[in-house]
Amino acid sequence: MVPRDGKCQYSESLPRWLACGMTSNAETRSPDNVPLGVATIVGTVLALSLGDALIKSLGGAGGMGIWQLFVVRSFIAFPILLAVALVIFGRNRLAPRSLGWIAIRSSLLALMWVAYYLSLPLLPLAVAAAAYYTLPLFNVAFAAIFGGEDVARKQRAGVFIGFLGILLVLRPGSEAFQWAALLPILSAVLYAAAMILTRTKCLDEHPATLALGLNATFILFGLIGLAAGWVLQVEGAGFLKTSWTAMSFDAWRNITVLAALILVASVGTAVAYQAAPASTIGTFDFAYVGFALVWGAIFFDERPDAMALTGIALIVLAGLLAVRRPKIVG
Repeated sequence: MVPRDGKCQYSESLPRWLACGMTSNAETRSPDNVPLGVATIVGTVLALSLGDALIKSLGGAGGMGIWQLFVVRSFIAFPILLAVALVIFGRNRLAPRSLGWIAIRSSLLALMWVAYYLSLPLLPLAVAAAAYYTLPLFNVAFAAIFGGEDVARKQRAGVFIGFLGILLVLRPGSEAFQWAALLPILSAVLYAAAMILTRTKCLDEHPATLALGLNATFILFGLIGLAAGWVLQVEGAGFLKTSWTAMSFDAWRNITVLAALILVASVGTAVAYQAAPASTIGTFDFAYVGFALVWGAIFFDERPDAMALTGIALIVLAGLLAVRRPKIVG
């Protein structure tokens, strides 16, 4: 959000280009439109949670592997995104300033999605979502350790509460513990690391350039995974399947829907953080966890027990404490 004084408010749990929009000229900004921002982010996380439920249904026995998913989905999304970006922003504004850092950032994000998607067939959707939404806690920790930023007492309390919630969800040492629950936490760590690069090394890159770089990396990772399976004669299983699965009409329809959801999420996130303060939007971003509970119950008959629900609630509370701290940047 850019106030009338031309300064940009953002939360350190978010990249500044998301919080401050897609250009740096404050004079072109419109006044805050909080209802639009809130409605947009809720619609965005609704789309993302539904997409993740669809991916969960595609994984496992008989479904396509994650490498094929990356290739097909981004082959659909990349040309659409490129064409739209060229028409709206022009070639000069999309020119990358540091291909190396874009590649590292995109690789971290691709690995993040690998870890998260691998967890979906193995965990209840709501548990995976809650574990991933420890992200603000790692953002706060990384910002303090690597960014030299001050951490408020409220945020320290949020980190403590969040990790207490993780213990309730994971229950290490008990029969209910699942190693797969560490995958979405790993994805949160990878995402937080990517956001540190976004704020430090990719701050001057256009958001559309970063989105194009990420989709190109998805294609590259997918081709490498498929090629490695073919060369090494390793079939893999479930979401790690390395062979190409013949796609029916329904499969192509599902992948097209996923590609559309990714594009909607990319645009929706930018619109939401342009329309309202990042601390407000970050709060409603946690609606994803609620949607994940609903989709898990409807599509997969998943009903987390009381202890897991308590842990999920604590993680959401901790995340809210972590994101609700706007900062003024001159």
